[in-house]
Amino acid sequence: MNFRDFPADRFLILDGGMGTLLQARGLAAGERPELWNLTRAADIRDVHLAYFNAGANVVYANTFGANVLHFPAEELDAIVGAAIRAAREAAALSSGDQPKFVALDVGPTGRLLKPLGDLDFEDAVRVFAETVRAGVRHGADLVVIETMSDSYETKAALLAARENCDLPVFVTNAFGGDGKLMTGADPEAMTALLEGLGVDAYGLNCGLGPAQMKPIALQMLEYASKPLIVNPNAGLPTTVNGKTVYSVGPEEFAEVMEEIVKAGVWIAGGCCGTTPAHMSAMIARCKTIDHLPLTKKNRTLVCGTSKTVEIGPEPVIIGERINPTGKKKFKEALRNHDLEYIVREGIKQQDSGAHVL
Repeated sequence: MNFRDFPADRFLILDGGMGTLLQARGLAAGERPELWNLTRAADIRDVHLAYFNAGANVVYANTFGANVLHFPAEELDAIVGAAIRAAREAAALSSGDQPKFVALDVGPTGRLLKPLGDLDFEDAVRVFAETVRAGVRHGADLVVIETMSDSYETKAALLAARENCDLPVFVTNAFGGDGKLMTGADPEAMTALLEGLGVDAYGLNCGLGPAQMKPIALQMLEYASKPLIVNPNAGLPTTVNGKTVYSVGPEEFAEVMEEIVKAGVWIAGGCCGTTPAHMSAMIARCKTIDHLPLTKKNRTLVCGTSKTVEIGPEPVIIGERINPTGKKKFKEALRNHDLEYIVREGIKQQDSGAHVL
């Protein structure tokens, strides 16, 4: 089955954590799990097999950190190819007659984009594009961009996917306990950004357990006009006898996920600490839940990196003093790269009550 032919009225089940399962098989601290695609492919296949046997529709290929900042281009291609091959082998060996798909998993670069960091936006797009093209060459069914904590890097990854493939693209961001990304974007901002750029589905993953993620998901559902994804951790990690242990077991995880799916989430799986047992328990509770229908929310949002303004319910004041048309001094400041003057003009308008510049 082509992924785009997956029935629209079916609950789509993603897989769970990969890293913790590989650690249990001997992955050492600091070792790049993507190299196991080449050296221990059977272990990677067996993890995917366990998730397919639990009932998952989609497994994420072991490519989360596979990019040209970490691996030479030739090795990157081999890693991505081996990762997708291992997932395909698992699908062929698995039980169950549910549709089965393989996603190219695209994680963050590990570097902040300018001006907060040292990576140019265009360079980030090129880094992500290399991985996407490799995924397409080796036959991925869809692209999943996940665990993004910066809206700007999210945009770079999504543009790279859209410009280099025609596969469906999912995006999930890692929100903190304050309901914002590390660089400040709120759920409304990510809704505006991701729907504006034409993503197929989007939502949340990592960082939080299901109970902590639920209110953020509910907030996003108020604005979302596309399918929403929720992939929580199995609670918070602790170290017991030198091993990482997560606080939320399969039944507790499944109980909260049932509430989240009933609220309107269409796509669900797990992230760090979750296992095939977590997915199996979730599937048992959620597989027969009728979808709440998707509705166009018809809300107009303007977003920056850390703030969202909704146009409609209340008057919105737009400051236009940093528009250079007819402003001799401002044009001069632009030509001279006088950022101090430009920023000062923006702050004056903000202090005077402008919602949008």
